[in-house]
Amino acid sequence: MQTVTLSEKFQIVIPKKTREGLGLKAGQKLVLIEKGNSLEVVKIGDIKSAIGIAKGVSAKGLRDESERFG
Repeated sequence: MQTVTLSEKFQIVIPKKTREGLGLKAGQKLVLIEKGNSLEVVKIGDIKSAIGIAKGVSAKGLRDESERFG
């Protein structure tokens, strides 16, 4: 675990070891998620990496609206 310091401009520097380990690049977008008293930083992947993510998914067996609200 590495410690960072929040600057007077509310900025942090991601340590080199972490940047390299996650493959982060300058200008890359990150998402900040508040979880209680903590902050999670998640990198946004390239949309091309999502190709095939739903391969084999089928709607077979799903309930229709009348079954859910009937």
